[in-house]
Amino acid sequence: MPAAVELTGDDLTISDVWDVAVDGRPVVLGPRGRERTLAARALLERSVGEHTYGVNTGFGRFVSESIPPEEAAELQLRLLRSHACGVGEPYPDEVVRAAMLLRANALAKGYSGIRLTTLELLLAVLGAGIVPAVPARGSVGASGDLAPLAHLALPLVGEGRAAIDGRDLPGVEALAAAGLQPVVLEAKEGLSLINGTQFMTAMASLALVRAQRLARAADIAGAMSVEALWATPASFHPAIHAARPHAGQTASAKGLRMLLADSEIVESHRWCDKVQDAYSLRCAPQVHGASRDLIDFVERSVTVELNAATDNPLVLVDEDLIVSNGNFHGQPIAIGLDCLTIACAELASISERRTERMVNPGLSDGLPPFLVAREEGLNSGFMIPQYVAAALVSENKSLSHPASVDSIPTSAGQEDHVSMGNAAGLKAMQVVANTEHVLAIELLAGAQAIEFLTPLQPGVGVRAARDFVRTVSDRVAEDRSLSDDIERVAATVRDGSLLSAVTGALGETLP
Repeated sequence: MPAAVELTGDDLTISDVWDVAVDGRPVVLGPRGRERTLAARALLERSVGEHTYGVNTGFGRFVSESIPPEEAAELQLRLLRSHACGVGEPYPDEVVRAAMLLRANALAKGYSGIRLTTLELLLAVLGAGIVPAVPARGSVGASGDLAPLAHLALPLVGEGRAAIDGRDLPGVEALAAAGLQPVVLEAKEGLSLINGTQFMTAMASLALVRAQRLARAADIAGAMSVEALWATPASFHPAIHAARPHAGQTASAKGLRMLLADSEIVESHRWCDKVQDAYSLRCAPQVHGASRDLIDFVERSVTVELNAATDNPLVLVDEDLIVSNGNFHGQPIAIGLDCLTIACAELASISERRTERMVNPGLSDGLPPFLVAREEGLNSGFMIPQYVAAALVSENKSLSHPASVDSIPTSAGQEDHVSMGNAAGLKAMQVVANTEHVLAIELLAGAQAIEFLTPLQPGVGVRAARDFVRTVSDRVAEDRSLSDDIERVAATVRDGSLLSAVTGALGETLP
């Protein structure tokens, strides 16, 4: 069992989120998080008699309505019930687990005023493998992800629904199955559980890990296509990219050079009379690099948000203040998610063009039509996988319209500008998945194409990629359904095993 992630509110990383949400790494509350939580709660309890938003007032447009002290607990419970009105298909389990982790980390930062026992129950639910049922639609991403976080919180009070050990149960039964008891909320605790950007940030964190792997997989697939199409690596020369030193472009060009090193295929046509290659080959570093730079920008934004206080009001212990604010607004993450969508869509777009060149006999420089080895016409080969890639690229284009430029006022105009970050997150996740499949198709086509060039061997990195693809997909000798093959290769892009196999063969990490 790996060492537990210790929550302090200050140093959670994107890789921590992946480890917990996807790989099930355990989580504990660190001493600093515990101390901060207790200090913030003490300040809140000293201030309960004052007129404080969310403690003894209504919410949103009802901010001017005073709530008597004897109804403070009921106010918090009704807040969860009223806000848990999301619709549609549920978020994937890993997104819910990531959101639970992120909300716990935000609470541990010591700005929310939640009780320690309530925070500890949230962590116990995460540790027990309980996954609250959370519909994926209903957040506008302004006062935080209110509807999703309310659904996430309901099982803590013994309501809603949750899954444990593959069983979908009422929230109270899911808790009981893990030996846990529901909590009775006190002042501000309901608001502390739902005011934040944790669902959009969860999607951003998980999509970002996958996008970073996609950027390197794009170089691997691109290098494979360079070999298959008898293209030259001359345009990847370091001096070319030093003359236009964008960081992503420089890294991509270096990766392509590493992948193509010691290629017998490249050496065999070094002195041919072809002057230059198509843009999808020659400009791969420029296109892949621009996506890399955008992904790096998103990483910086998400890294800040992982350890940010996004409650309203904020309990400022050092200043002895409780202050209404707008840190819950999701615009930084919404814009980042839209950027991530565009970055991945471009990786898919250029990949599909390279696949088209490999299957099109008018562009492939001698490869068999549609990479069919025999019985042309009876076999269609890679004709239709290119259709699939084209369909996914087209869908990506539609999904790349930014959600973050939209806003519809809510709460009778009190919340008159919202981020639509949840919509941006859902789109980003879909585009990331589409792009994994588009690159899988290029990798499959590239592996097939390179084998027509035997006995010439590709570069060390490309050879490792080809060999790895063959561990999950056999060569297409005659037509078969390739859906499962595409899914398996896409899974290796997603989980990083393709990248690990290639870097293992190279003996160094791809930039």
